[in-house]
Amino acid sequence: MREKDQRSSSSQADTPPFFSLVIPNFNGSQYLPDLFAGLAAQTFTDFEVIFADDASSDDSVVWVEANAPQARLLISHRNRGFVATINAAVKAALGQVLVLLNNDTQPDPEFLAELAKTVCAHPQAGIVAPKLLLFDERDRIHAAGDLMGRDGIPRNRGVWSIDSGQFEGPDGIFGGCGGAMAVRRALWDALDGFDEEFWMYLEDVDFAFRAQLLGWQSVFAPAARVYHKLGGSGGDKLSSFYVGRNTLWTLAKNMPTSLLLRHSAHILHAQISIAADALCNCRGAAARARLRGQLAGLISLPRILRKRATVQARRVRKDEEIERLLI
Repeated sequence: MREKDQRSSSSQADTPPFFSLVIPNFNGSQYLPDLFAGLAAQTFTDFEVIFADDASSDDSVVWVEANAPQARLLISHRNRGFVATINAAVKAALGQVLVLLNNDTQPDPEFLAELAKTVCAHPQAGIVAPKLLLFDERDRIHAAGDLMGRDGIPRNRGVWSIDSGQFEGPDGIFGGCGGAMAVRRALWDALDGFDEEFWMYLEDVDFAFRAQLLGWQSVFAPAARVYHKLGGSGGDKLSSFYVGRNTLWTLAKNMPTSLLLRHSAHILHAQISIAADALCNCRGAAARARLRGQLAGLISLPRILRKRATVQARRVRKDEEIERLLI
């Protein structure tokens, strides 16, 4: 991945910024005006922007060069995947705290200011999740942090509900949505970033699970708002395959053995229900992709279990502590 730094040497700060905003992009030029308009309106300005393009065939890079000269451009000439693109961008980041933003989001003007308040107020938190709202219905929640079920199914807290102030405290979440979340550099380095085998989808859930096992916390920043245009980062077939596969991978890597055994009935029921629903709708491409994803997850389990050995050997949290985090 090649870096093209558009900033003049005189404009580069001698001290690192507080935030490094990492924006992965693949053919997302139609979303960039709203995204960068939101960034330009931020009241907290101690940040850098790293725009990581994953071999786009549209004019995304040309648009950023012309309209966002403050951004650092990382350009890949081959498609590396969403996760590898983020990891490469983070390696180039200078900030104390990483902020991951999808290209199809628009941050509220107070987004970074509120995020910074929460980061500073909770030094024990490695992940800070903002409030993700729908772009076209700005009082409707897409995610107020992520949750993890005892059945092994991750969930967006509050998804599709009207934002009536029901999620206003910092506690109660398992992790954050990779489409918009802050991560302390120390945690990112401790976990060596996202697992690039995931390619896309649920890499954030796997990351949060590994962080929890290492003893880090996740907190919610309700006043840090981001608006999300759904569907901009992937299609139905893509998401169905990778969610089907990566759900199994996340469980196989991270769930403590005693909890796998204790909740095995719920876990099996969830996976069988997903497969049965897909079979009932197997004429649809997304349903077939979900089945292929589950099959790919099962076939690759021996390799993923080798990763599990490493993850479980490093954990510091006891099983009962992890149990309390599940819903």
